[in-house]
Amino acid sequence: MPPAAKSVVPASPAAGAASSIPEPPPTQDRFWRLTARGWAGVAVSAVLLVFAMGAVLFTRWLLTTELMQGFLTSYPGETELPVDAPVGLPAWLGWQHFFNVFLIALIIRSGLQVRHQKRPPLYWFPRGKPSRKISINLWFHQSLDILWLANGVIYVVLLFVTGQWVRVVPTTWDVFPNALSALIQYASLNWPTENGWVNYNSLQVLAYFTTIFIAAPLAAITGVRMSGIWPEKAKTLNRLYPLEWARALHFPIMLYFVAFITTHVALVFATGALRNLNHIYASQDVVNWVGFLIFVVSTVVIAGAWIAARPIILASIARAFGRVSGR
Repeated sequence: MPPAAKSVVPASPAAGAASSIPEPPPTQDRFWRLTARGWAGVAVSAVLLVFAMGAVLFTRWLLTTELMQGFLTSYPGETELPVDAPVGLPAWLGWQHFFNVFLIALIIRSGLQVRHQKRPPLYWFPRGKPSRKISINLWFHQSLDILWLANGVIYVVLLFVTGQWVRVVPTTWDVFPNALSALIQYASLNWPTENGWVNYNSLQVLAYFTTIFIAAPLAAITGVRMSGIWPEKAKTLNRLYPLEWARALHFPIMLYFVAFITTHVALVFATGALRNLNHIYASQDVVNWVGFLIFVVSTVVIAGAWIAARPIILASIARAFGRVSGR
């Protein structure tokens, strides 16, 4: 006899559809799984907040001791300027400040694009050297670098010609204990008296000096080493200054500038925004809205340039200096 036929019961369409839909994970498990990293961030933030509060309380107690009272008396946080030091900030300094912020913002933007780009949208070829093609973002970055360097040279020359250099260059070893004094006062939230129209505190002096005369030259030197203008066949020079050194330094220097700008802007607003903005943007030591309005306009200009710096616009500018192609 033939084997008995197996009975097949067809599944209903509704049952098939139901079985093809995966069951959603339990709401509670899904919540904890998706937000575990977020909760870790909250925990770290809470620990840092508690640590910061403890540091402030400890510093405030420390300043009540006889030792620290004597230290603050000897080193109030700033050093005296020479008798003939200029008072106030001239208009050229405000313009230099705007150009510097404008350029450095776009330099940071284009530098990050170069660092993270996988396939450049366009390439730029220099005239007479078609083999040295670079991405349109790298061309923009290096072009901004040249303008930033030119602006920096003008700034430094004017600093020394007008005597403004004494405000940002340490002239005595007392700048270091005074900088420590200013730092302790900041940490206690009983901040040192701000009078940037006449004199910066020693912590500001060291920060400005480091930015102008150390970080900026290092950014330029490392940038030139990685650029196409560096002589490839200079074996001795390449051995003395390896490309790896420049690459290792260039990005941390950019991070320094980001940290400096963030801290600088925060302190400008926290220590008397209207007066500080008037100093640098309106060249006057008064409290009104003129400097703030100029600051807002300059910020809009920078934001507009940031948004406009797209490949199609950059290509139209780059064609004046070479050839632009998609490959």
